Amino acid sequence: MKNVFQIVGYQNSGKTTLMEKLIKSASEAGLHTASIKHHGHGGVPDSKDSSRHQQAGAAVAGVEGEGVLQLNIKQENWTLSAILNLYSLFSVDFVFIEGFKKETYPKAVLIKNQKDLLLLELENIQCVISWIKLPEMNCPVFSIEAEDEYLPFILKNYVFLL
Repeated sequence: MKNVFQIVGYQNSGKTTLMEKLIKSASEAGLHTASIKHHGHGGVPDSKDSSRHQQAGAAVAGVEGEGVLQLNIKQENWTLSAILNLYSLFSVDFVFIEGFKKETYPKAVLIKNQKDLLLLELENIQCVISWIKLPEMNCPVFSIEAEDEYLPFILKNYVFLL
């Protein structure tokens, strides 16, 4: 699937809030969006974050954790590829992915503190949104407070190219 963008970061770095804003902007522009969240905290996921994605305008919102894809479909293990294949059955223009750090789709990385710098080794990073001061990198680096810069960057370069 080509119309995909990931938001990755550790817990409480702002991923879901950023997802909401991107989904809302894309939906307001007339795109039918979908979201996939990886529930990486252990246990079967609850629908709190996928509900936030739906309220922001996602036509399809799912969350995956411990083999449960919260579209009420259970199987032994869900790969992102299998979930995207399922989503291809829906009429959506764009899929936002929250999590699945090791996948190689274009992504924004959220850095909240020094421990999060390990995330900068991930593949296909298109921009970094940081709570702390970072040196220049091979991609744009935005302060978490510069929403008026990073939201248009992501939307213009990855979402509205359709």
